[in-house]
Amino acid sequence: MLIFIACVMLNVWTIPADDLFSPSINIVEELGKITIMEKRMKTIEKEMERLKTENEASKVAFSASLLTSFGSHNIGPFHNGLHTLIYKHVFLNTGNAYDPNTGIFTAPVKGAYAFRVFSKASGDKNRAVTAGLFKNDQHIISTYAHQTSGFISSSNGVSLLLERGDKVKVNLYPGQWIFDNGEHHHSTFSGHLLFPM
Repeated sequence: MLIFIACVMLNVWTIPADDLFSPSINIVEELGKITIMEKRMKTIEKEMERLKTENEASKVAFSASLLTSFGSHNIGPFHNGLHTLIYKHVFLNTGNAYDPNTGIFTAPVKGAYAFRVFSKASGDKNRAVTAGLFKNDQHIISTYAHQTSGFISSSNGVSLLLERGDKVKVNLYPGQWIFDNGEHHHSTFSGHLLFPM
């Protein structure tokens, strides 16, 4: 064993001092690689933050009915133009894009959205249930039903491309009415983001 250690020591001593203390790696080149890796890490971190923000923004869905309390109630008729319906009983408002104080949905991000409107009313020979979905005060679709007695209902839905800040609401047409029951929630307005763009 002693002979082995002596041989190893002799071998180490035969290596020139310059080879022992000069590194075989290029420090400048390695620092350049580290700098590139740091830049890539920052890019990845930014992309992860963007995806996280986009994921949070894509959680948009709401559903509401007209009445918040039990009991039946007709809304309308109004004779002085369109009347914005305020759906006060909120089932879901993920993303808080729907305002139950105004009845208006405001798109938080640009994207494709789906909306549904369900309307119910008492039959009457003089009036129908006619409610229209509007985007930025432009008529898009309507629900309509008319008969002289009993209950009537109508529904409609649409997918829309909305810009951030676009507003969507449901208006009751002049001379028409709509019915809801705070226990059964017959007349509703719902929407959700399909995907951001």
